[in-house]
Amino acid sequence: MIGLGYHGVQPQPAGSRGSVPVMNPTRNDLALDTRTAIVGLLNQRLADTIDLFNQLKQAHWNVKGPHFIALHQLFDEVAGHVLPWGDDLAERCVQLGGVAEGTTQVVGKRTSLTEYPVTTLDGAEHLDRVAGALAAYAAAVRQAIDSADKAGDKDTADLFTEISRGVDKDLWFVEAHLHRAR
Repeated sequence: MIGLGYHGVQPQPAGSRGSVPVMNPTRNDLALDTRTAIVGLLNQRLADTIDLFNQLKQAHWNVKGPHFIALHQLFDEVAGHVLPWGDDLAERCVQLGGVAEGTTQVVGKRTSLTEYPVTTLDGAEHLDRVAGALAAYAAAVRQAIDSADKAGDKDTADLFTEISRGVDKDLWFVEAHLHRAR
C-alpha cells in the first residue's frame, strides 16, 4: 500500500505546479522544505546547464574562420564537460524526492542565460559569446553553492562546487583564445 510517503509526503504526479516543485516520498533525512527549495534551485541550474550545452554545440557546429579546427574541437570538448553536469543535477533532484525538469520547453522558459544568436559564424565572435555564457553560468553556480549551503544541504553545495571548478577551467581555456599579444 502506498498511502502517505516517507516523512508524511503525499505522492503526487510528476511535474511542477507553478513554481513549487512536486515532491515524491523519500527516506532522505533533509527536511521537506529544504528538499523542496533545493529541487527548485537544481532545476533552475539544470535549465541553464542544458542551455549552455546547446549554446556550445551551436558554436561547435557553426564556427568559421582561420582557427576553425581548434575552436570546433574546443567547443565540443567543453560541451562534453557540461553534459554530465546536467545529468548530475537532474539525478540530485530525484534523489531528494523531486522531479527533474529538463524538457526543451521548460529550459526555454527557465534559463537565465542570454540567448545565443544562431547567425553567429565568426570564430572570435563565438569565443566572446561562449566566454560570456560560461561566465554567467559560473556566477549562477556560485550563487547556488551559497544557497544550498545556507539551506543546510552540504551535498548539493558540494555538487555545485565541483561544477564551479570545472566551468572556471573551461572559461580559462576559452578566454585564452581571446588573449591578444601586447
